[in-house]
Amino acid sequence: VFIGWEGVGLSSYLLIGFWYKDHENNNAANKAFIMNRIGDLGFLVGLFLTYTKFHTLDIQQIAAQAATLQSGDTSLMWITICLFIGAVGKSAQIPLFTWLPDAMAGPTPVSALIHAATMVTAGVYLVVRSNVMFVLSPVTMEIIFIAGAATALIGSLIAIYQWDIKKVLAYSTVSQLGFLFMALG
Repeated sequence: VFIGWEGVGLSSYLLIGFWYKDHENNNAANKAFIMNRIGDLGFLVGLFLTYTKFHTLDIQQIAAQAATLQSGDTSLMWITICLFIGAVGKSAQIPLFTWLPDAMAGPTPVSALIHAATMVTAGVYLVVRSNVMFVLSPVTMEIIFIAGAATALIGSLIAIYQWDIKKVLAYSTVSQLGFLFMALG
């Protein structure tokens, strides 16, 4: 998952910086790169903590071992918080959501395919696929709900005041992703 995670991040960076002679696009590519690296650091720490706790990264073995733990386990809370930080970066949630509207600087059809269809749903997929650990961590579930609700509200309010159609679509995508995370929480 991490290799694919990084692959889609690299594709995004290269796509945003496609019009390399435009300084604004270079800044947008750097912004997306940095914000996604913050999320990737959280994801990587979560993977290290997961391996330390379960001695494997196989999701089926982790699910079997996690099912034996009690709800509210502290180590699961830290693992899930770190994994959620990764999801926040990749899926453009508060506070790492401002890269997505700037990411629309690349060619529109490919940008929509990579960002709206693939990249931003990776964080949602991570939380859903790791749901055994997340369900056993009520603190993280509350954090996910609050972050999702805040992102949905703020993304929709910002979208209302945009004039560029690409930014309207980007902020409405951020808002809809907030609803997804709210439902997951």
